[in-house]
Amino acid sequence: MKAFHSKLRRFSAVLIGLVLIIAGLFKLMDPVGAGLVVEAYLQFFHLGFLLPLSKVLGTGLALLEAVTGAALITGVYRKFFAITASVLIVGFTGITFILWMVNPAFDCGCFGEAIHLTHGQSLLKNLVLLALACVAFLPFRDYGANRKGKKIPFYLVSASFLALVTYSWMFIPMTDFTPFNYHSRLLAAELEDPHSDQVDYVTVFIYEKDGQQGSFTEDQLPDSTWTFIRSESALKEDNYQVQSYPELAFTDAEGNFCDERAAEEFVLVCSVPAPEKMSAGQWSRTAGMLEGARENGFTPLLLVTAEPGTAEAFIPESLAPQERYTLIENACYADYRTLISLNRSNGGATYFNEGDLVRKWASRKLPQTEDFAALRASDKTDLTITADTRTKLWYQAFFLYAVAVLFLL
Repeated sequence: MKAFHSKLRRFSAVLIGLVLIIAGLFKLMDPVGAGLVVEAYLQFFHLGFLLPLSKVLGTGLALLEAVTGAALITGVYRKFFAITASVLIVGFTGITFILWMVNPAFDCGCFGEAIHLTHGQSLLKNLVLLALACVAFLPFRDYGANRKGKKIPFYLVSASFLALVTYSWMFIPMTDFTPFNYHSRLLAAELEDPHSDQVDYVTVFIYEKDGQQGSFTEDQLPDSTWTFIRSESALKEDNYQVQSYPELAFTDAEGNFCDERAAEEFVLVCSVPAPEKMSAGQWSRTAGMLEGARENGFTPLLLVTAEPGTAEAFIPESLAPQERYTLIENACYADYRTLISLNRSNGGATYFNEGDLVRKWASRKLPQTEDFAALRASDKTDLTITADTRTKLWYQAFFLYAVAVLFLL
């Protein structure tokens, strides 16, 4: 009986470890998204003074989850990580209970952008983890012996987590779970004028009830027993068949919407959700990239989060006159959430072809002038498949490596 109880405790600890690793890795691959999740929580709990630390807090918590999960699976430092896991699970359960009671208009973010749970689903998940923790760790005076020979796998995997978050912090995620991912098509490419009242599209409202989600139009909203989740723009078809497309809405200096400019054949969009964080050197490189794109037949667009017509106020006067002219001439204006979803890198670039998203680059690795000729000469579908496949292979290889090290070494 004692042997069975020991195996049951070990099995429960491994299950908790798997959930923590998966949740942590999804957020480590997307530190910006993890920061946005923490930002929503800080605003909800009226802790606005911590907002500048949102990205650091989100990344640190994700790293703690992943490392704790690795320790539970390998069975090292059992006392410390049993207490750590218990504190995390109890904390998560308490927070999700509050969210379930109040039902704010954001999800828990437990798995980043990869998996979206309602507050009820998130609470249920944490209650199951809490039950597993009781089985795995109670009584706290009996943790079991540390597993010999498993410290090296634990350190190897923990080091790989640090490498992953360093890469993700400096560049863009290996796998993109935002609406603006590879193979996505802009709403403006499907509609002649996405802001016209005459076009055949609707705003779809997503509501949830008893764990099930449903889509509703503005004139067919559900009763008060349903909970609002989010809204989407979608094309209207017969029998209310809708197909969702991400909406890249932006205006010119006069405040007029000009989304259709991003739906032309060769378009390079440089997105700057936080222009105040751009250095003069970054603005200079951005200007060079936009000019190189224009010389090779691309439509250059600089999308910034600012009031329409204010580009001259935040673009450094220390730049060369031609660079300032290029930036101001191509500046358009969009909201922060749209731009941070389009490209996680502040000052990053995105290539669209007839509304289809083809490639993304981080601000640290922008395309050079000579790259644009090759982009024009390449088939857009081949470029998309190549980029998407490469990132997914790296992502899958990392997961396989982590599993092999944790379970086989």
